[in-house]
Amino acid sequence: MPTVDPRRPLADRLRPRRLDDWVGQPHLLAPGKPLRTAIERGHLHSMVLWGPPGTGKTTLAELLAGSSQAEFIRLSAVMAGVRELRAAVEQAQILWREQQRRTVLFVDEVHRFNKAQQDAFLPHVETGVLTFIGATTENPSFALNNALLSRVRVYVLNRLDAAAIDQILERALGDSEVGLGGHWPLAAEVRERLARAADGDARRALSWLERAAELAEAHGETLEAALTVVMHDGAGRRFDRGGDLFYDQISALHKAVRGSSPDAALYWLARMLDGGCDPLYLARRVVRMASEDIGNADPRALPLALNAWEAQERLGSPEGELALAQAVLYLAIAAKSNAVYTAWAAAREDVQRYGTLEVPAHLRHAPTALARDLGHGDGYRSPHDEPNAYAAGENYFPEALQGARYYQPTANGLEGRIAEKLARLREWDRQSDWRRS
Repeated sequence: MPTVDPRRPLADRLRPRRLDDWVGQPHLLAPGKPLRTAIERGHLHSMVLWGPPGTGKTTLAELLAGSSQAEFIRLSAVMAGVRELRAAVEQAQILWREQQRRTVLFVDEVHRFNKAQQDAFLPHVETGVLTFIGATTENPSFALNNALLSRVRVYVLNRLDAAAIDQILERALGDSEVGLGGHWPLAAEVRERLARAADGDARRALSWLERAAELAEAHGETLEAALTVVMHDGAGRRFDRGGDLFYDQISALHKAVRGSSPDAALYWLARMLDGGCDPLYLARRVVRMASEDIGNADPRALPLALNAWEAQERLGSPEGELALAQAVLYLAIAAKSNAVYTAWAAAREDVQRYGTLEVPAHLRHAPTALARDLGHGDGYRSPHDEPNAYAAGENYFPEALQGARYYQPTANGLEGRIAEKLARLREWDRQSDWRRS
């Protein structure tokens, strides 16, 4: 076995070279699982590996190629273009023609390829000249073409738990060939703290460990002291500004508010702010929640959310974040109703469905003699001149939509009283003998 170059990063040196060294992803690689069986038998097939950073996507691709003695070509979608793809295909064709040897084309961050780049290697995937393995942190359903997705299997890699990362750290500290060789003792509780702080990313944990070892050696201090410095500089929970994790977390925040769980809502707000989310983006979403999930059940929710937004704009962080927290807590415990949201959606749907319906003549504006001669405003009944300030039986819709009902208030909060009033008004409509001919 060739000597491992000590100049390579620790995370790269520690990559498993066989399945027995693999840590994590038991749903894919436990004995008897289809993907493990494929690796053990050397059965290659094109696939997309979807998961957070540091979960082993690249390593898994290398294991697959090695198990079948295939050539391994690695490209990064950040750097490569169609020209690099064509060169890889040509290399694969030569290997197949001259040696009957298969090629694995591994494309890291494949979601960054545009449609033309993704289409460039589709014919060669179909012919079997090369096996395509893509790695992505984004949802393949949104990031990849349907044509490509139909030709691959998608495997989901989960974030590593602290126990798995601790196991990797233990090997890094004790392995004399590819690790730190046992030169740096580290208490189990410190290692556990490092594993938790890595937040599911093994590469992150190993990077911190390697930097700390270098720092400790340079300054003659303990590894634990150096880790404290390194982790403080690089800490922060995993968060992608615009990717799947971003939308998963904002979804969790919104659903916690909708579900009247103030503690969970506060947790997700803290998670997103801790990860670097723009507080003003969160403020906009909180305003949306106030109308979408609370509405007229508690009309105070909307101005409170707007005030929190203004506080964040004026004060910035961290002072403004307290106002956001106050708004999120209030929204979570407020009475809930999506009646405004559903009513607005139904009204917009009818606008699209029926097109430009005529405004009834009695509702039209009549500022000129010509307009009045045309009958604009004829027969309009002002509610101020009617009993109870309500023109019972009057129609305010275009004729094709007369009687439509969009807003269905719930019995929750203030909306319960609104529902009672609307029921009373509709009863007056039924009792009225006034009908527009």
